[in-house]
Parts: sequence; C-alpha cells; structure tokens
Amino acid sequence: MTSTNAGTNAGTNDLTIHTTVLPHVEPEESLAFYRDVLGFEVRSDVGTGTMRWITVGPVGQPETCVLLAPPTADPGITEDERRTIAEMMAKGTYGWIMLATKDLDGTFDRVQATDVEVVQEPTDQPYGVRDCAFRDPAGNMVRIRQAD
Repeated sequence: MTSTNAGTNAGTNDLTIHTTVLPHVEPEESLAFYRDVLGFEVRSDVGTGTMRWITVGPVGQPETCVLLAPPTADPGITEDERRTIAEMMAKGTYGWIMLATKDLDGTFDRVQATDVEVVQEPTDQPYGVRDCAFRDPAGNMVRIRQAD
C-alpha cells in the first residue's frame, strides 16, 4: 500500500536515535571500557551478575544512549541461537557501533594506551572517511571516525 502523504511530513520528522543496544559478556569490563576509556557517563545500571543492563552515553548528549545488555537474556532464544550469538561475539561480528570525534588521532592515542584490542589504526578510507577501529571487552566492533 502506498501512502499519498509520503513526502508531506519529511520536513517535520522529529525522529531521533534514543538508544542502541550492544551485548556484553562481563558487565564490569564493558562498563570500564565505555566509562573509563571512552569517557561515557553511566545513566543507569540495573540487575546483578551477568544479568545487568547498563545504559551509558556521551557526556552532554543525554538524548543518546548505548544499552549494554546480556545478549541472551530473552527467554525465547534457543540453545542453538545462544551458541550462534556466542560464536559471533567471539569473532566480533555480532554487534558494532560507529562513533565520531573532532580529534581522531588524539582519541586513538588515548584509547590505544589502554588494554584495548586495536583493529585498525587511523586510516583514510577510499570512500572519503578517516577512521580507526577497536574491539570492546565483549568483542563488539567500535569504529571511530573523524568528524567534520
């Protein structure tokens, strides 16, 4: 079905990204990475043990959150799906996020100075972006690009 009003609200669209979800395996390690290494603030931390949901976000951007969540907390996930998720997380292919900074080289140096796995040093990509990449403690890809 096609809407006849498809383009009429394009200029008034107020959708924003409020929360994105990344899985964690060890909540304390993930919390330390996002809080201490990337400098995000903790917005909430609920649950216990590995069943914790931790919301973090960039300082000064309260409308943007990353929810660090247990990847297999959904009771509807089968054992085969749990194994697949664990395998994908171990390879770093399950979750990822792209961040931006005005000082890519400085940010890279600061993050690299910690005990973080570097995937790619700052590189000028052929598609016009300069970025770098790390893995967080759960294996998620964290790409950081140079902001304009």
